[in-house]
Amino acid sequence: MAMVTSRVTGKDYDVDEWALRVDLAAVFRLAARNNWHEGVANHFSVAVSDDGKKFLLNPRWKHFSHVRASDLLLVDADDQDTMKRADAPDPSAWCIHGAVHANVPQARVLLHCHPDYATALSGLADPAIKPIDQNTARFYNRMAIDTNFGGLADEAEEGQRIAKAFGNYASMMMGNHGVSVASKTIAEAYDELYYLERAAKTMVLAYSTGQPLSVLEPELAEKTAAGWDEFRESAFAHFDEMKAILDREDPSYRE
Repeated sequence: MAMVTSRVTGKDYDVDEWALRVDLAAVFRLAARNNWHEGVANHFSVAVSDDGKKFLLNPRWKHFSHVRASDLLLVDADDQDTMKRADAPDPSAWCIHGAVHANVPQARVLLHCHPDYATALSGLADPAIKPIDQNTARFYNRMAIDTNFGGLADEAEEGQRIAKAFGNYASMMMGNHGVSVASKTIAEAYDELYYLERAAKTMVLAYSTGQPLSVLEPELAEKTAAGWDEFRESAFAHFDEMKAILDREDPSYRE
């Protein structure tokens, strides 16, 4: 088995796990640059086991802009003593991410955060993203909407409820809360979150004019969304380009 030794911790890591660590650390750094962070809250994770129960997660109360590959916690949803560890994760992260990784097949990667525009939209009586341009149409009939907010997600029941609400979708608008993205790869998850926040921004700005929305007819909205489905390979180029920027300006996320 090929191994990588971290120069920060001196620990050896499986090469595949290390690659996931590097890519997830990049998403934290990019999220900070995109102003998707919120204090030292919110959490991103990636599964490392086939059943999704073992996953990498950001450490408790570390700012997104400081996260490095070696900082990520390796946790097991079946380990009942996880929250007793000295380096225990945030309770809400443990609650949500453990349940989603174990129960949502497409959730190899789970990004949960409270970016400005998506969170504003989640606070509306109707938080749906309407197809009013090509970016918003990407999410037409392709997003779960959860309007049963149950408070801070620090109980197992709330994590299970959130996992069930995802269904087969890649993204979910969490009413009165924020958003979550569940994808098979880190690149696809980053791309999904990027366009989700852009679509939410378009919606909020359109609502702010006070004028009626020009919503696409269902047939055209579906055609546009289907076009996005065929364009998903671009997510990998998008993520590679963003990592190249990080590598040029601050490659410390790879440590």
